[in-house]
Amino acid sequence: MANLKEIKRKIGSVKNTQKTTKAMKLVSSAKLKRTEELAKRSKIYAAKLTELLSEIAQKMHQNNVGGLDTIYFREVLNPKVVDIIFITADKGLCGGFNAQTIKRVNQLIARYKAENVTVRLRAVGRKGIDYYRFNTIELSDQVVGLSAAPDFEQAAAFISEIASSYAKGETDKIVLVHNGYVSMITQEIREDQILPIDPSKLSLDTVSTSELEVEPDDDDTLLEALVKRYVEYTMYYSLIDSLAAEHSARMQAMDAASTNAKEMVKELTVKYNKARQESITTELIEIISGMESMK
Repeated sequence: MANLKEIKRKIGSVKNTQKTTKAMKLVSSAKLKRTEELAKRSKIYAAKLTELLSEIAQKMHQNNVGGLDTIYFREVLNPKVVDIIFITADKGLCGGFNAQTIKRVNQLIARYKAENVTVRLRAVGRKGIDYYRFNTIELSDQVVGLSAAPDFEQAAAFISEIASSYAKGETDKIVLVHNGYVSMITQEIREDQILPIDPSKLSLDTVSTSELEVEPDDDDTLLEALVKRYVEYTMYYSLIDSLAAEHSARMQAMDAASTNAKEMVKELTVKYNKARQESITTELIEIISGMESMK
């Protein structure tokens, strides 16, 4: 009978877990819808900002004999110092979401170190921070709470410090790694070079048809202001994109957990019924044996 009680206790425990995972799936689904809508709006703004930056850079590229000669577009062929910013979640229970990001960061670290490049890690999200702290790997900067609740002012302050370090020549490249949202069932690792800006993204060699007019004396000032906003908004959009992917991954993980719990309840119920039948059969045999011995 003790065995029956243990099986029944397990069934109750699994059912309670199933209720929790179902609730978490519904919460993640609702949050995903809101974040997905925010990501769509943010993507439109980011595209317009990139378009404007492209127009200004294109005019400077065509007006200058030596092309676009500014630190923000000047690629360093043999970088000595590289800043890697990576975004992970503050919470778990989202499958391999965080592990995939950390895996890509580790690959980048190994690649740069093989080229004798100094890597400075800057972490956003508790899971990534905890991982590298556990492995005693130094982090140059870390922030908790920003990946769970993206805020433009905080994102701008975080990336501006790193961009300032680049402008001073303290680092040669800034790379951003995060797990991005593709669809409700798909996420993908995205690796973006924040600075220097890749000129190929801006189509500088095409013939400009824009009616935008910029005074030559204002070129550098305007371009620097646009680059600053471009860098800030890229960081902010990446946080939103990562959050949408996190909700998507957690929704999938909770759905899989609910399905597994349902299957486990079925298996335990069958096991319980078999044990109960065996117990009843044993009791009947004892009763019959007792009656036979009394004859």
